[in-house]
Amino acid sequence: MSRIPYQPSDFNDPKGLIDEIRERRGGQLYNLDRMLLHSEAFTRGWHGFLPAVRGDLSVDKKLAELAICVVAVINKAEYEFHHHAPVFIACGGSEDQLHAIRSLDTATKNTQLFSDAEIATIHLTMEMTRSVEVSDDTFDAIKTILGNERELVELIGVIAAYNMVSRFLVALGVEPE
Repeated sequence: MSRIPYQPSDFNDPKGLIDEIRERRGGQLYNLDRMLLHSEAFTRGWHGFLPAVRGDLSVDKKLAELAICVVAVINKAEYEFHHHAPVFIACGGSEDQLHAIRSLDTATKNTQLFSDAEIATIHLTMEMTRSVEVSDDTFDAIKTILGNERELVELIGVIAAYNMVSRFLVALGVEPE
């Protein structure tokens, strides 16, 4: 249950910003949007930054969505998992993989279900989310697999961004629609 009330579904101020959000969301405001709308400045920043993180990067979208789902599992952000699990599937992930990441330590050993790139992504996400620091071994593994610095920076940025998202969602008790 949310810890503070959501703005109403028919909230319409500032109109231009809300029209943009509704257009991107198929005509509705999600619970996340209704929580964010307690602060216009925060909403503007969020809806400027996160669509770029989701849509404008060159890093493999399946790896990015896997990282987002792993962040959600670690941080117990069911809202985030609820919204990103279908995107992960659409990017080529499987239901079996989603089920497996509910037990991350086991998932990282499952070379039948996860590729080397996926296992390296899970390790990177686990370390960034649990302890912030990333070991040299983990960093070197993902750097070698991705092969370029742009994708490495972007994947790390995705993990960092969605740690912010999950912490916002969990602290405020934002529930899936």
